[in-house]
Amino acid sequence: MTGLILFAVAFILLMLGIPVAFAFGASAVFAAWIDPNVGLQVFGLLPYRIFGRMDNVILMAVPLFIFMGLILEKSKIAEKMLESIGELFGPVRGGLAIAIVIVGAILAATMGIVAASVVMMTTISLPVMLKHGYSPRLAGGVIAASGTLGQLIPPSIVLIILGAVMNISVGDLFKAAVIPGLIVVCLYIMYILILSFFKPEIAPAIKTDKPYSQILIEAVKSLVAPAILIAIVLGSVFTGFATPTESAAVGALGSIILAVFYGTFSWDLLKYAAKETVTMTGMIFMILIGAAAFSLVFNESGAGDIVTSFFTDDISSKYIFIFFAMSLIFILGFFVDFIEITFIIIPILLPIVQEFNIDPLWFALLIAINLQTSFLTPPFGFSLFFLKGAAGNKIKTKDLYIGIIPFILFQIITLLIIFFFPHLVEMLVK
Repeated sequence: MTGLILFAVAFILLMLGIPVAFAFGASAVFAAWIDPNVGLQVFGLLPYRIFGRMDNVILMAVPLFIFMGLILEKSKIAEKMLESIGELFGPVRGGLAIAIVIVGAILAATMGIVAASVVMMTTISLPVMLKHGYSPRLAGGVIAASGTLGQLIPPSIVLIILGAVMNISVGDLFKAAVIPGLIVVCLYIMYILILSFFKPEIAPAIKTDKPYSQILIEAVKSLVAPAILIAIVLGSVFTGFATPTESAAVGALGSIILAVFYGTFSWDLLKYAAKETVTMTGMIFMILIGAAAFSLVFNESGAGDIVTSFFTDDISSKYIFIFFAMSLIFILGFFVDFIEITFIIIPILLPIVQEFNIDPLWFALLIAINLQTSFLTPPFGFSLFFLKGAAGNKIKTKDLYIGIIPFILFQIITLLIIFFFPHLVEMLVK
């Protein structure tokens, strides 16, 4: 009963607009207060839980990767890459949309910040796509979906937090996420090619007066900086030369060096990136504290044991459990952010994962793919908010919601591929 009260109070507070961290913390206090078997004295254990999580070195990578992404966002490196690759693929049907997918994947491997990726691509690419006759639905869908690739493609903040919560090597998660990330990108590109082949009027080719050799050279030049950064950050992790936290520190320094090299570095840029990093990191760790209080009361009330017993004794099928877990995460993604889902729901599911002897790395990748859809699913998909805010009246909300549906389906298809072919997760890990 206490578990139901916890979720009910948290849901009501969230609907009232209470910040997530305070909503979960307040619901924990209320549930502990009304349950005599728990009591407010249970919060004497809370500092140990909080310090146990804060002491996790892996989480140090979160602010460092955020800082790296913010520097790259404001240094115009990503903007130049988007413009040059757009010109490179422009002469092909659907080429501009394909360019956005490719740039989205590259930005995911360097920036990993969804808001920055979506807003930048919307500001630069959406007017160009609409000007050349692209369907608003396709344009909106491909920008929102491509900007969200940073949730899955390493170095992903989602993977770092999942690794910390599930006690899994973040380096292994990074390696395991490469193939699912490539599958998503390929599905996006295949969809654009097929759609533009049968309906060329919604994704026409764009003619240019520039010599193609010049366009190619400019595109290669724009890729040099991101390629170097990806090689340093991910290469050091994949080869075992550095931990994810160490590579994040090198990446943060590398982003500053690249900004200096391209002549876009300034003290205002450094101040902006530092300030935004503190704000975003503070938000994440406030949610972590609220989630720690929530899970403490949930477990101390015995609700966690009831849930575990229900799946392991009453149902006794790990596949039904996986279906239930993925369905729950997918539905919650319509209403709450990935951070809350990770800190609240995953600790509840972990004991059941252990009881069924499910490979935690494989399960974590299923969760990561699922969580990526939370940025795309209306009504509260954050990528949709970011795009609509940057686009203004250039695109209707209805067109945006319809345009994103195929890309959500491709996320689900990727989830099913990894479910039925779990060896794909292990190919780069071993």
